[in-house]
Amino acid sequence: LFAWMADVPTGSASADATTAWPWQQQVDEVVKAIQAKSLQLTGAPEGTLDAESKSVLVQELLLLKHHYLQLTGDYFVGEGERKQRKRQRALLVDKLTPPLPPSAFPPWAPRDFFRFEVVHTSRKPGSRARVGRIVTPHGVIDTPCFVPVGTNGALKGVSSEQAREAGVQLMFCNTYHLLVHPGPEVVDKAGGLHKFISHPATMPIITDSGGFQVFSLANANADEEGPELKSRRKRNQDDAGTGTVLGISEQGVHFRSYLDSKEIFLSPESTVDAQKKFGSDIIIPLDELPPYHVSEQRLKESVFLSHRWMARSLRRHLQDQRQQAMYGVVHGGTDFELRKLSVEYLASLPFDGFAIGGSLGKDRKEMVELLAYLMPLVPAHKPNHVLGIADEESVLALVPHGIDTFDSCNPTRLARHGTLMTRKGALRIAGLKFADDHSTVDPETGTIPHSRAYLHHLFKQHEPIYTTLASLHNILYMNALTKRLREMILNDEI
Repeated sequence: LFAWMADVPTGSASADATTAWPWQQQVDEVVKAIQAKSLQLTGAPEGTLDAESKSVLVQELLLLKHHYLQLTGDYFVGEGERKQRKRQRALLVDKLTPPLPPSAFPPWAPRDFFRFEVVHTSRKPGSRARVGRIVTPHGVIDTPCFVPVGTNGALKGVSSEQAREAGVQLMFCNTYHLLVHPGPEVVDKAGGLHKFISHPATMPIITDSGGFQVFSLANANADEEGPELKSRRKRNQDDAGTGTVLGISEQGVHFRSYLDSKEIFLSPESTVDAQKKFGSDIIIPLDELPPYHVSEQRLKESVFLSHRWMARSLRRHLQDQRQQAMYGVVHGGTDFELRKLSVEYLASLPFDGFAIGGSLGKDRKEMVELLAYLMPLVPAHKPNHVLGIADEESVLALVPHGIDTFDSCNPTRLARHGTLMTRKGALRIAGLKFADDHSTVDPETGTIPHSRAYLHHLFKQHEPIYTTLASLHNILYMNALTKRLREMILNDEI
């Protein structure tokens, strides 16, 4: 699969130098061969080709077009075939078709608008823990860093200004939800997400591709069900108020909006276009999310599809970078060899960082074993991010393996449902023992000044301000945790 890596060009490449790439020469040669083969078929005088000869030519032509798909990520459509384009796009392709080769891209070069600096790597034996700084157009992110999730462009119950005051350095927003409502065009007219949500100019935003939410709507079947560390709500019906996947193809995924049942098409290119309009600092390419229990063959096909999609997303992104960085998403489930294949391919492309996606196992133990194997393979000179995992225990377990940033809605969700995080464990504020407890939520961590008794009262009375105070507490707690971890790494304690 990686035989063509030797063709990767070295040195810098200007925008108008693409015709000199070995990849472009290969594409040109394949196009000429397709045209010549087509002429043999259509230009031969009637009666000069017997059925067997025609069959051989057709097979050779199909192989050439398949090779074009491998090289470019798109179907070959010649003159006179425009009307057939829609039909051709619907044709099935080999599910193990390799993605675009590295030679199809310019070599990665440092960005003047995005950079990663490793401040210190722990000298503790066996540790890969590190303290770093990610510099973006909207500010600096100190790593390791907790990244709260503002699904619809808002942290539930917490304003952007309150988040900034609580020390949030990076916020995660979901493209799927913003695509459904209000739509990329509305956000774009406002001047991007930062202006649309009145976000602090010094706090970066990362957006995903929308793939996780789309595929979490897919109907489960016997091959897909199973326990998974990242929980996914299954939508088995297309009832009012829910969404559903209508179809997945090489070109992308058709789904029905959970909001108004409108049909929406998400492709590797359209998700990048949407994130361009959002103006987020870090963007994620489209990938497929298979659940934990899938067959080995199905998982391998998913990795290859994700690679083809991500290569197309990256190609679209590089056409107009707009001071945005793109992270490649490492896939492969819990299969070590597929994870290795994935990170090696993505590392050969000019991504600015790497996200660890897909199923990470059925429990924390399996996740830690997987990442202990994977992280030494991830390029250390670029930042990395674990998607959807940021509970306290997982952060503590993964920081020693060199993880830089973690996103999750878990801390704020816990807060809304009455669980507050403390150094001594989870505190369930609904308990009667807190009704007359006038101590702060966590005396060992400076968060909010309000007492447990007051928060108990607010929670019991369903006061909206409870959500704000409890969420702020858990955000402050997680930020204090990562700050403490950075200090411990600097002291070579972890």
